[in-house]
Amino acid sequence: MKIGFTGTQKGMSPAQSDWIYNKLTDLRTLDLLDEAHHGDCIGADAEFHQLAQDFGYLIVIHPPLNHDKRAFCFADNMRPERDYIERNRNIVDETDILLATPHEFEEQLRSGTWATVRYARKQHRLVLVVFPNGVVQT
Repeated sequence: MKIGFTGTQKGMSPAQSDWIYNKLTDLRTLDLLDEAHHGDCIGADAEFHQLAQDFGYLIVIHPPLNHDKRAFCFADNMRPERDYIERNRNIVDETDILLATPHEFEEQLRSGTWATVRYARKQHRLVLVVFPNGVVQT
């Protein structure tokens, strides 16, 4: 299974980070996860990267063209730099499940995280939105 991740540049809340940690633990225990994909931005992407790396997952980075908010994480595989929208869609297109950790409790129109969630749903991917309080919505 290949898992994609999207999250806010503000980083994950403690409840979101705990949920992601537990999910990665479950997937490692069941030996279900082959690859972890993310967009290599500061904040939640970098935090997810560290968690996935700690578990020894194969990490695939989809970096943005704009380096202003890039985390410059090291990965097993690096995709070509793309603009944010194309990069986010590539993450969805290459994965089976999308984990999302938005900063808000309600869907936003001008948010890369929420745009990625909407695209993943249109592509019929399983989407798990982890809200700042740790509540998960599919």
